[in-house]
Amino acid sequence: MNIVSVSCKRRDQLRDKQRELTLSALQKGEVFTGRGLNQEISLKRAGDTRWGSHYESLIRLITMFSSIINVLEIVLEDGISSEQRGEAFALLDSMQSFDFSFCLHLMKDILGITGELSEALQRKDQDIVNALLQDMRNNKWDEFIKKVTSFCVEHKIITPNLNDKWVARGRPRCGLQEMTNLHHYRVEIFYTVLDMQLQELNNRFTEANTQLLLCIACLNPSNSFNAFNKEKLIEMANLYPNDFTPLDLMVLDNQLETYIMDMGFDDQFLLVKDIGSLAEKMVQSRKEILYPLVFRLLKLALVLPVATVGVERSFSAMAIIKNRLRNRIGDQWMNDILIAYIEKEILDCINNDVIIQFFQNMKNRRYKL
Repeated sequence: MNIVSVSCKRRDQLRDKQRELTLSALQKGEVFTGRGLNQEISLKRAGDTRWGSHYESLIRLITMFSSIINVLEIVLEDGISSEQRGEAFALLDSMQSFDFSFCLHLMKDILGITGELSEALQRKDQDIVNALLQDMRNNKWDEFIKKVTSFCVEHKIITPNLNDKWVARGRPRCGLQEMTNLHHYRVEIFYTVLDMQLQELNNRFTEANTQLLLCIACLNPSNSFNAFNKEKLIEMANLYPNDFTPLDLMVLDNQLETYIMDMGFDDQFLLVKDIGSLAEKMVQSRKEILYPLVFRLLKLALVLPVATVGVERSFSAMAIIKNRLRNRIGDQWMNDILIAYIEKEILDCINNDVIIQFFQNMKNRRYKL
């Protein structure tokens, strides 16, 4: 992506090639004209923390594949340096392979399924995502390989016979396990990647976490509090024993019934669409005094996105800390540096003499620091 869009000249070449392909497709009747159709697109750089941007980048890479190949061929011919021409040659060799096409479509499909989860955590998305990934693993292989093969044929990429013996590109053949192309692509890549993704989702979204998200969804005020469920909200309160005593739980049961009836008759809550706006409106109307336990549930629900923001900031800091010169940094050392970077306002308040003295007292030293 860098070599193709590194300059205005290359971007213009990419845009011109894409325009030529679009006009050719229109003349052949492969695409149709209409309002909002065939708009000009360009390559998009994927963000470090926004996984949705990776999905969009893959979509555009697939859509503009022929144009990108054409521009790389131009760079190979008239690149300004041997290094640039060598990089273009390596990219052409890699991109015009079945392995690249296979992995490109696999990542696009997986990110397409999991992308919805990152956009709306307050729905039953995790269960849906797991079901879709499991269905893709069990039933979608034939459809997937057909799509990859069609892509390769369209772009004149050599497609291997799946029943032939698999040969690793650029690796010595001695000592490698003998297998067919079908086994390699289906078992070692397709199944393995999907199993890793399913395991990661199950690890991150345990049954308790998923249940908490479903309970929080019952506080959603949209569609006239259509998602309200008293039993789920009481179950949510049970997850916070330090915030709700047994007596509070008994009071909450009655308070929720009065609360939902009051919300239904109060016109100022009809247009409220999210939990944050609901909490704000309750404060403005002084209803947080009438329903203190319900308002406590709202505050607990609003705390969760703060944790998500903290994770996003940590990933942003990681992109700064773990750079090209520190690409082999260990986990513990990286964690220590990240803490020092993220909490630098706190560390600025600590006197250096205190740190030196603490380090001096860790063990007997020959010299005093």
